[in-house]
Parts: sequence; structure tokens; C-alpha cells
Amino acid sequence: MQKKRIKTSKEIGEKIKGRRRELGISQESLAEILGVTYQQVQRYENGTNKLNVENIQSVADALNVPVSYFFEAEKTLMVAERSAPYLPAEEIRLLRHFRKIKNTGSKNTVIQVARLAVKAN
Repeated sequence: MQKKRIKTSKEIGEKIKGRRRELGISQESLAEILGVTYQQVQRYENGTNKLNVENIQSVADALNVPVSYFFEAEKTLMVAERSAPYLPAEEIRLLRHFRKIKNTGSKNTVIQVARLAVKAN
């Protein structure tokens, strides 16, 4: 049986940095979403600080990827394969705020405002 190699903090940090850049999110913006300092995001990306289970989940949510994204082996796409769809940074921020709304009535109000904004365009 082949032994699975454990991902290092440095490798996970590189995936965080790559995905953050792919989305066009600054370290400061990611830090704000996570509720940490930008220096902490730097430490995550450099692999100097290890991420616990809760933090990995928070980072995955902020970057709109599954937790498994950080542990997957790099794979090369075939010509016919498409990469997974990812949301733009502003959509991620909107969803993050929307998910924090507990009141159903307030959620419905946000949805109605979005519909009105679409109609106004």
C-alpha cells in the first residue's frame, strides 16, 4: 500500500496565495474576510503559521473552494477539460455577507434589492 504524503504548511500556503491572486483579492481584503490581520494572511501564505481545521475551512469559504482544494495533487488539464467555475471576488464578498444574515425577512429584502438593481440596468 502506498503511503500518502502529508501536505506541508508551505504547500497549503502556496495554494492560498495562488487562489487569492486568481480571484484578484489583496491580502488585506482576505484578512478582512477572515477577521485576521494581513500579516497573519502573509504567515499563512508563507507557511510560517499552520492552519487549524477551523481556519482551513474559513479560508476555503473565503476563496470559494472546497477544503480538499488545499490537499489535492496538482493535475494537468487535458485540452477538452474545463477548470472548475469560480466566482469573482465581489460575488464572494456578497455571498459572505449574505450568509451572515440570520433573519429570513432580511435575506428576502436583499434578494429583492438585487432583483431591482438588475431591472434598473
